[in-house]
Amino acid sequence: MSAALGLKARSVTTETADDDSDISALINRLTAEVNQIAVDKTKSIQQITNQMKMLALNALIESSRAGAQGAGFAVVAQEVRGVGQQVETIARELETQLTKRTGDLVASIERMSRRSRGERMMDLSLNAIELIDRNLYERTCDVRWWATDSAVVDCAASPAPEAVSYASQRLGVILGAYTVYLDLWLCDLDGNVIANGRADRFRVVGQNVAHTKWFREAKTLRSGDDYVAGDVENQPLLGNAQVATYCASVRAGGQANGTPVGVLAIHFDWEPQARAIVQGVRVGDADKARVLLVDSNFRVIAASDGQGILSERITLSLNGQSSGFYHDHSGAMIAFHATPGYETYRGLGWYGVIICAA
Repeated sequence: MSAALGLKARSVTTETADDDSDISALINRLTAEVNQIAVDKTKSIQQITNQMKMLALNALIESSRAGAQGAGFAVVAQEVRGVGQQVETIARELETQLTKRTGDLVASIERMSRRSRGERMMDLSLNAIELIDRNLYERTCDVRWWATDSAVVDCAASPAPEAVSYASQRLGVILGAYTVYLDLWLCDLDGNVIANGRADRFRVVGQNVAHTKWFREAKTLRSGDDYVAGDVENQPLLGNAQVATYCASVRAGGQANGTPVGVLAIHFDWEPQARAIVQGVRVGDADKARVLLVDSNFRVIAASDGQGILSERITLSLNGQSSGFYHDHSGAMIAFHATPGYETYRGLGWYGVIICAA
């Protein structure tokens, strides 16, 4: 039911913003501490070498006053001055190397942080697509089950007024218990809607849907164990609502191998259910992330910001991979994961996608 879906969606959470801020703070603190050590220690060494230079200079001055007797002392003074210069050179090289090593370490940590963040986003993309897959698997079970209901079978086989009324009543009872559907339609083999569960709201009886892809595919199903899973679309007969339609063939006697007598189509109320999933993926305010579900043509079918649904197409650089992450030309990070399917529901080639602004 929809309540259960909401609980599942809310369980897909992470505190990536806190993690990233902690790592960033660690990097900044480490850099500041190492740089301060480099400056302080090299400055101390430079002070000592300056003192050595001054002592050497004073010694040279005194040795020159002493004349020939101070010649030996002058040699020592020169050596002291040379040692001081060498120590100063070493100190400068130490500071340069330490700063470089620190920079390399910081860059390495930042790369690890970006990779860790990307992998988390990729996992969240998988979680989002898995949630919808599991939910839609239940829809495929529903339609195959309800297509065997005796009221549905009898009405499809002989759509007399009494049978139509009873089938509509039964479909209405189902809708009262399953809040994730907009309507359930029973169609004859010519594509005419002969009964629906919400006749008071959607006056679709008598409408012909033979031209729709889902009905054409449903007519070719080999048995009652098979089903049709349609892509998300706006359905004009349901107030242009966003729906995912699932179909099964209605067969004589409710038997899987019985003669086809009709088609049952169930219209999953897509927008609120999908919104609950993508908005339930919490990646942290600091990430400025947009969570999407896209179909096999990369058309946006759900978006956490509510934008571009069924009208926007995104570009994904898959490079032959079913999952991964990368940075685009703007610096935004894009993580994605293809549908793995669930149980007997193979999925429709959809992707979970998370786009984090630079």
